Amino acid sequence: MKNINTIGLDIEKSAELISSLNKLLSSYQIQYMNARGFHWNIKGTDFFELHAKFEEVYNDLLLKVDEIAERILTIEGVPLHAFSDYIEISDIQEAKDISDGKAALQNLLAGFTQIIISQREILERAGDAGDEGTAALMSDYISQQEKLVWMLRAYLN
Repeated sequence: MKNINTIGLDIEKSAELISSLNKLLSSYQIQYMNARGFHWNIKGTDFFELHAKFEEVYNDLLLKVDEIAERILTIEGVPLHAFSDYIEISDIQEAKDISDGKAALQNLLAGFTQIIISQREILERAGDAGDEGTAALMSDYISQQEKLVWMLRAYLN
């Protein structure tokens, strides 16, 4: 029982999941700030529609940031909490000075595509570790975001 943590998961496999979840947390934080910036800076004929949509997106991202951090804590890790760490390990780049709706939506689409890819990898790793809690979280996120990606693509076309 030495290699098992207090919720019954292998300590080594949990450490790998914690690392992956911290990278995902970093990507979520950058995606959140990008969506926040789009919300603040959007201009043009679709202002009202996109301003509201970006707010919906960043509010959802913020909820998921908290859930991911709490999952890291649940599997006995420490969530990253410094933006310097987020910027360093995120799979998503900061978006600066974007006020065009199409450019903002393309940026969000690219970010969510990367997040879904990362979550699929974590889902597989969680399954291998017998970590049903992390697997369920990733599965829920993937199904929600696949729909969002479809809607973003449809709006852009």
